[in-house]
Amino acid sequence: MSGADIHFYFDPVCPFAWMTSKWVRIVQAQRDYTVDWRFISLRMINATVDYDSHFPAGYEAGHTAGLKLLRVAAAARAEHGPDAVGPLYAAIGARVFDTAAESGQADGEHRDTRTFLEPILAEAGLPAELADALEDTSLDAELRRETDEALALTGKDVGTPIIQFQPPAGVAFFGPVISRLPTEAEAVPLWDNVLGLASFPGFAELKRSLRERPQLRSFGVEAGQVGAQEDWHGGSRRGTE
Repeated sequence: MSGADIHFYFDPVCPFAWMTSKWVRIVQAQRDYTVDWRFISLRMINATVDYDSHFPAGYEAGHTAGLKLLRVAAAARAEHGPDAVGPLYAAIGARVFDTAAESGQADGEHRDTRTFLEPILAEAGLPAELADALEDTSLDAELRRETDEALALTGKDVGTPIIQFQPPAGVAFFGPVISRLPTEAEAVPLWDNVLGLASFPGFAELKRSLRERPQLRSFGVEAGQVGAQEDWHGGSRRGTE
């Protein structure tokens, strides 16, 4: 067992996982929690799904890039310890979501290349050679095991992120899915409210498919702006496009 206060299961190409992770980092700093950043692959979850009929264009490339980036994170953990994962995820997420999207670049395009990854590894203080893991399918068994571990906590009809508080026996839940980053004053009360609801033994689900476009530059939404409301279905924006 990791001994961490929180297990946070992420796929690095999920914008809502990224937004939730930024909120959890604010809570972590105020509550002095330890976080074990763990892996869940959207590409593995959707292994049997026909992407053309279930998702908008670009999702398969994006999810595949996420799988390859998780291989690198797994290699970093194996070679440099679990403390290497959090900074690596922070560097990947900042590059993918907190910078403006490049014109004409499809979702996921170039994210599974050494050219994209090597500067991120340098920012995280990790060697460029870890980019070799992008194509190392021997790491997929570990990613599958951890994906299954996450889904065993919540059931299979979920996405990313999955959070478990006080593992191994503590409460676990998918999300919360948030489109705006709470302020430092808002972060801990929101955490306590989510935890209180999820901790009730009879609680199962609270959901709405209407979402704002996340407050991320990659979506064309700057900090302080409110994104356009969209109706998401099955983890994608197909219903709005």
